[in-house]
Amino acid sequence: MSLRELGLLFALGMLWGVSFIFIRVSASVLGPFTLVEARVGLAALALVGYLVAFGAVGGLREVQKRWRGFLLLGTLNAAMPFTLISAAQIELTASFGAILNSTTPMFGAIVAAVWLGDALTARKVAGLLLGLVGVGVLVGWSPIPLSAVVLLSVAASLAAAFFYGLGSAYAKRSFVGVSPLSMAVGQLGGAALVTLPFALYDGADVNVADISAVVIGAVLGIAFLSTALAYLIYFRLITSVGPTKTLTVTFLVPGFGVLLGALLLGEPVGGGTLPGLAIILASLLLVNEVRFRRVAGEPEVRSQKTG
Repeated sequence: MSLRELGLLFALGMLWGVSFIFIRVSASVLGPFTLVEARVGLAALALVGYLVAFGAVGGLREVQKRWRGFLLLGTLNAAMPFTLISAAQIELTASFGAILNSTTPMFGAIVAAVWLGDALTARKVAGLLLGLVGVGVLVGWSPIPLSAVVLLSVAASLAAAFFYGLGSAYAKRSFVGVSPLSMAVGQLGGAALVTLPFALYDGADVNVADISAVVIGAVLGIAFLSTALAYLIYFRLITSVGPTKTLTVTFLVPGFGVLLGALLLGEPVGGGTLPGLAIILASLLLVNEVRFRRVAGEPEVRSQKTG
């Protein structure tokens, strides 16, 4: 991986990490469904514009041909997790939400084992158990006073990670040969259609006077930066360095979430934040079966994922 590609990987981690800041700022004002509709709708339009500008309209025909599948993919991999995260972030700090979201590969391993038949090795099982310990440390030793609402918000964040796992398995099973950019446009467009009726109902309760410039900036940021631009960087990395190295961004997102939450929102770093983060990241190394090897005299991280 070149320095340029490494820079893009860190940029992607920061863009996805700061998305939790944007959600934290705007979700309580707009409501989860309205925020998600703005996010996926604007991002889909931006990516469609990108396809048209670069003459890749064949990708749009691909989306049109598979529209039913993209409705389901958009529900599983965008509408449901985005809405659950947005609802959870009304109660949770941005850093807390980012760390909980990093459990996605653990749920992905479980779904892949049940649905796709990928073997759950002893190493992966150990990672899953360690991940549960990390979540327990994070939640049980938190600066946020525990209440029924907070616990429901934690459950919503973990459910979002589970839906990401479902969406990834469905995409792997049903969209073989479809270009990644077409998949992004298709799933975001599908999510926008699925979310629209709920957003219209949710939006009726929005107080326009509460929509400040900061909230508008957060919506534009999550749509154009943390979704549209992030997808473009993600697919560029998939093409240039491959999916295994690109997915190491999973280890960067929660770190950026904690750092940016503290710097931009003044969020407290509780006693369980860093230990919980460390334990969950260690669990991801096991779940993804990452091994450190020296190749041609240079240190490199290699993944032995069976999926």
